[in-house]
Amino acid sequence: MEFQDIKFQDINLITGYHAHVYFDESTCEKATALCEEAGKLFSVRVGRVHRKPVGPHPCWSCQLAFDREQHADLLSWLALNRQGLIVLIHPLTGNDLKDHTDYASWMGEPQALNLGVLSVNT
Repeated sequence: MEFQDIKFQDINLITGYHAHVYFDESTCEKATALCEEAGKLFSVRVGRVHRKPVGPHPCWSCQLAFDREQHADLLSWLALNRQGLIVLIHPLTGNDLKDHTDYASWMGEPQALNLGVLSVNT
């Protein structure tokens, strides 16, 4: 089997990551505590707690912004501590659409995103 037609991406395209923790009114306190603790333990940048859908996110969310070097430890910690919260994790490559779709991964049930608001820059 030949792989001549496959184009592999260079990981140096990734300038960082976002993890978006999804929640609703009943889980807001749990999500806020999770994000604040992640910020303390891993020195990640904790965004605002949005109590409405923002950007492509279909529900309330809080963003954690982090570097490639923090990826393994933060995601391992989130896997153990998310307590049923849904988390979207995606790299930052400059192509918002691919970052939120092709390159994204989920902890918990994947959600339908509002993709129309994303740029397709490469």
